[in-house]
Amino acid sequence: MPVLGSWPDIVGASSAGTGSFLAQPWLAAVALLCAIAALVWGRAAARLARAAERIERETASSGTSGEAARLARTAYRKDFHAAALYGCLAAGFGLASLSTSPWFQVLLLTTSVPAVLSLRYAPRFLAEARLAEQRSRLERRAEEVLAQDQLAPQRWAARLAPATLPAYDGFDIGWVYEPGTGMMAGDFYDVFPTGPRRLAVVIGDVAGHGLEPSITAFQVKHILRIFLRQYRDPAQALEELNKTVSTLGRPEDMVSVCIVVFDTEAGTLRHASAGHPPAFVWHRGEMATLAATGPLLALDAGAGYFSRDLPLDIGDLVVLYTDGLTEARSGGQLFGEERVAHIVRRDPGQETTVICKTLLEAARDFASPLLDDVAIMAIRRV
Repeated sequence: MPVLGSWPDIVGASSAGTGSFLAQPWLAAVALLCAIAALVWGRAAARLARAAERIERETASSGTSGEAARLARTAYRKDFHAAALYGCLAAGFGLASLSTSPWFQVLLLTTSVPAVLSLRYAPRFLAEARLAEQRSRLERRAEEVLAQDQLAPQRWAARLAPATLPAYDGFDIGWVYEPGTGMMAGDFYDVFPTGPRRLAVVIGDVAGHGLEPSITAFQVKHILRIFLRQYRDPAQALEELNKTVSTLGRPEDMVSVCIVVFDTEAGTLRHASAGHPPAFVWHRGEMATLAATGPLLALDAGAGYFSRDLPLDIGDLVVLYTDGLTEARSGGQLFGEERVAHIVRRDPGQETTVICKTLLEAARDFASPLLDDVAIMAIRRV
């Protein structure tokens, strides 16, 4: 029966033919790489172990679910398993590089230890992998809900105060909208034809901030489209709108609305306002103020409104805005209607979009930041 020689005999015999301490240098290089990998995975496992201990302490003190702790402990086991596997490979390849004897390569069988352990814990790993997948789906769903919540105010604002408006022959229309610090918009504006030669321009504001005022603004905007096509007189449309809003059962959602209907055939504009800040009209070198012609909507279901007619010439300009502009505050001072009128009067012939942007920039410089929504429209007959 052959007898295996001693360790020095085997090493000496295997090295004698090579003239080198390493019988198989390439295995030594593989061993070095495996040792480095074992070190990396070992450090990662140590960090995960500390994290798992911290999470376990936190969940134990707070009484919350231990799923996070289990997942952290599973991640630690997987990294420890990888570190042990690479450590075994480093030892096996390192010793095998010392000799060409098959007995040294038997040491590589030590890699079967972590392999057996992985089979032993495979069901647990799979179960916790499914748990991690479920948590990932829940987190992704939560992110989607959060994204929708963040987009909702923007989408509401896009409906109430759109970034684009149709172009209409015979009119140059400019507008700007600046959202305030609230989550939901309450300002709205609209431009649409009510007849072959008539164009309605509407701007309004619902008191308060949040979802409910924004919904009310949306309802008012679209109901008013129906009434302005049904009634030629904007005051009558306001009366019907007031009755409708009063039946919504939210008296706290007081609404201000300003309506200007341009009639190019008659050469007039007809104005009616429900408690809205005064509009300004530049006509034949003079500035006229269009004050409210009735109370805020929802204050009194039986309130009356009236309209006023003014001549409309080529080059005439109408400027509408919400109270976020005039009520922009700097200390104890308000931006005020006089500043609006002064800016418009200074250069009424410039482009309508420039007029709107100039007013907004002036309010920003005055208040900075603007706390309330600001909507501004300028309409010129051309």
